[in-house]
Amino acid sequence: MDILINKQKQMADSTIKGVIKLIKPINVISDKFSVREFVITTQDKYPQHIIFQTVNDRMDLIAPYGEGQEVEVSYNVRGREVGDKYYNTLDAW
Repeated sequence: MDILINKQKQMADSTIKGVIKLIKPINVISDKFSVREFVITTQDKYPQHIIFQTVNDRMDLIAPYGEGQEVEVSYNVRGREVGDKYYNTLDAW
């Protein structure tokens, strides 16, 4: 099993293991902000499909990996409020 995106482990809140199900293309939001999302499937009794994102200079961290590859992802949970709604993202490191 490869360790995915674990260069700054001291900053990571959590880790999770799974198999890469999908790697999406880079989504350029603006000149200064780009996002790349990927989905892993856990190997639990009830597998979960979990989407993560990498942003800006961290997008290349997913590049060496492919769909079907088993990985361990380090990530931080991020939350934000937009109007009266709340959103979460999982930022992979």
